[in-house]
Amino acid sequence: MEQQRTLLYLTLVFFGFMIWTTWQQQHAPKPPVTTPTTVENSADVTTSNPATTGATTDVPDSAAPSAVTHDAPVTATIAPQTGGGSIITITTDTLIAEINTKGGTIEQVSLPTYPISLEEKTTPVIILDRKKQYSAQSGLGHKRIDGKKRPDLAPSHHAIFSVAKKHWKLEQGSDKLVVPLTWTNNGITVTKRFTFNRGKFNVDVEQEVNNQSGAPWSGFAYHELRHGPAEEQTGGIFGGVRAYIGPAFYDYDKEDDNYSYEKFDFGDIADSNEPLNKSIKGGWTAMLEHYFVSAWVPPQEQTSTFYKHFTPHAKNPIHGLGYKTALVNVATGTNHTFKDTFYVGPKLQDNLEALATGLDLTVDYGIFSVISKPIFWLLDLIHSVLGNWGWAIIFVTITIKLIFFYPSAISYRSMAKMKKLAPRMKEMQSRYQNDPQAKQKAMMDFYRKEKINPLGGCLPMLIQIPVFMGLYWVLLESVELRQAPWLAWYEDLSIMDPFFILPLLMGGSMWFQQKLNPPQMDPMQQKIFAWLPVVFTVMFLFFPAGLVLYWLVNNLLSIAQQWFINKKIIGDQA
Repeated sequence: MEQQRTLLYLTLVFFGFMIWTTWQQQHAPKPPVTTPTTVENSADVTTSNPATTGATTDVPDSAAPSAVTHDAPVTATIAPQTGGGSIITITTDTLIAEINTKGGTIEQVSLPTYPISLEEKTTPVIILDRKKQYSAQSGLGHKRIDGKKRPDLAPSHHAIFSVAKKHWKLEQGSDKLVVPLTWTNNGITVTKRFTFNRGKFNVDVEQEVNNQSGAPWSGFAYHELRHGPAEEQTGGIFGGVRAYIGPAFYDYDKEDDNYSYEKFDFGDIADSNEPLNKSIKGGWTAMLEHYFVSAWVPPQEQTSTFYKHFTPHAKNPIHGLGYKTALVNVATGTNHTFKDTFYVGPKLQDNLEALATGLDLTVDYGIFSVISKPIFWLLDLIHSVLGNWGWAIIFVTITIKLIFFYPSAISYRSMAKMKKLAPRMKEMQSRYQNDPQAKQKAMMDFYRKEKINPLGGCLPMLIQIPVFMGLYWVLLESVELRQAPWLAWYEDLSIMDPFFILPLLMGGSMWFQQKLNPPQMDPMQQKIFAWLPVVFTVMFLFFPAGLVLYWLVNNLLSIAQQWFINKKIIGDQA
């Protein structure tokens, strides 16, 4: 039967897409190994002398933005945790941060409310990680009237700051914790303040310039996310999640109502043929990984120059993406404060959207965003009422089934008619078995006379596959469902069922549903369709439990609907 053949083709396309997705994830290009550039005296800058700190060429140049892309073949920040600075720790209810007094660089951040796994609930996830050369740095640059740099008048990320104590903690009853670092030289005092807020993952960062030098001060601020080589990852749909790791930036033009969200591979950062030197109002830069993100967010009314920066090194090349402000003039006896926000934490969509326009795009649903976003919105809405993501998935499935109830009913009604008329169709197949053209004409006339749509049985599958893929990416990318429990042993719906109960039930429901469908006329198709429940069961063993839950509930609802229609059409007219 043509409708069964079409359904088979759809199933094969579905399998092909899943296999292609897995192959694409497992064979993505690896970050290139960059040949180091030989530079004399390229040792890490360790001096604490204010007159020389910041003199290295990896500091952005306000006069020549292109200089920060690939014209700086030095290794000055390969090991920022060493070289004159000391580590201070800050502990809040949401963040445990380690900041180096050398430059005030945020070198490591862990999230105490997000354990790395259910088996290690006391071990927090580490986002910024000095082992991966993953840090958030900021600093100031200075320009004299004659255009020459005065590093002794602006503390870069190489400067040594002083701090009152090494350990800071957000105390009970306090909503804010302010950690000030200070640097002074030649009448210029810079105070770098990190303000941590209770219950939040964003940190307010201020760099205040107090000019008591007796002469005007002209300088700029810069903020950059840095990451070493990406670790090689394995996995995919049948072997775990292979998360995207890499930098991204966002540019939104309010006048044209147009935005640009661009992700980079680390190889793009290292490619000197594609420099980035873009003036953007607002926007942000980010470093993405699975479920989590770090981002520098400038004031949204500020225009900044966004750049990328690559520091070659044989073993530890550094990939950077950042932005810098325009030159600011500070008269003697006055001060000026550069204000920015640093976010480091989970990809909570509501929080990200509230922080900056487009920051929620870091939750990357890929080509299925148009489906995944509404599914997540509905899931989140139901979860806010029920407080359980498993039940939310069930109610979303019911809602989707109700939305498509009428087209599904038309399809099931057509299939029921075909099941009732199966003996006549089989007799027709036998009559014209030696004349394919006559058989096809007779079958089409028969369909027309009985008002049967031979492709009607494909509609439920056509509806289910895109919804299935949309929900798959919701479970894959939405940190809200990470380690989300349902009931019994289902403590994390984003991973596979540890006892395979849901996949086995799903396979059983698929087998039972086939019994409600009209039989296949072609013996080969009969064999293939008989094995489909087994093949789907094996495949679903490795899918997230929440996804299998959706498919199982959808099957059960479909069985109920199809059984009712079959009984009405076949039973009442038998």
